[in-house]
Amino acid sequence: MKSPLLSLPGAVPAEGRDEGVAAHYGDLFREQRALADGTGLVDLSHRGVVTVTGSDRLAWLHLLITQHVSELAPGEATEALILTSHGHIEHALYLVDDGETVWMHVEPGTQGDLIAYLDSMKFFYRVEVADRTEDFAVVHLPAGSIAEVPEGVVVREAPHGRDLFLPRADLETYAAENGPVAGILAYEALRVEAHRPRLGFETDHRTIPHELGLIGTAVHLQKGCYRGQETVARVQNLGKPPRRLVFLHLDGSDVILPGHGTPVRLAADGAEGRQLGFITTSARHHELGPIALALVKRNVAVDAELLAGDTAAAQETVVEP
Repeated sequence: MKSPLLSLPGAVPAEGRDEGVAAHYGDLFREQRALADGTGLVDLSHRGVVTVTGSDRLAWLHLLITQHVSELAPGEATEALILTSHGHIEHALYLVDDGETVWMHVEPGTQGDLIAYLDSMKFFYRVEVADRTEDFAVVHLPAGSIAEVPEGVVVREAPHGRDLFLPRADLETYAAENGPVAGILAYEALRVEAHRPRLGFETDHRTIPHELGLIGTAVHLQKGCYRGQETVARVQNLGKPPRRLVFLHLDGSDVILPGHGTPVRLAADGAEGRQLGFITTSARHHELGPIALALVKRNVAVDAELLAGDTAAAQETVVEP
């Protein structure tokens, strides 16, 4: 889905997973500062939008996902995961129920696989799953925003801001009336600062929720069975995850940020030392400078100086070892 906001002055298209929206509109730090101040909006119209309707929708979803949603109140935002049978993260869902329909947005391009899985699990439940990506665009309003929400638009309100499920036909008009529009790079920089993991960036084929600090936010420990629950319970009660998420302050003298997958090593071992992890997301922050999230082995000392590729990095603990 290519956003019409790419036609705005200064828009530079994003690449990779965020293709279809703008990376920035000519001034990355100005856009970040606006979002941090609670003004403007972010075009997330490339994200998938999925709905679940029917009288059994909450009870049915409760059986499939990691979050407790059987009694989810209308308007209450939550997030959840779908795990593999081995407890690895497969989908990340950002949900809200409007009293008749569960609305969720997901990573771009993942809605097809998600819907196929959900449809395969319908059995005798009275539910209907639909892909609404062509009809609705996700728009993010930062925390503190006083922008008005059009009547009838479903809103998912979280601590870091509000996600609107806006009719796609209204996107240009709404952006013109409630801008300035910030690009995805500004949104990502603030996400990294807040230590919020993202599917496909902070996750790989073997990531479990404990490694990212998602227990209690996306995983409810006091609910019934779901696929992958045995792994969650075993790690929670008997062990520790093999890796942990860390936040990194990167050396600001390097021009190029270390990209996703860049090896992380102990600084004392040098650039040829044993790899202990990898960069998941890096960003340039308007106050903190170059920053990143990384997954490292659990036993890496919390005060160890690290190297991300050739870039010196000081770590802050996100997930305790």
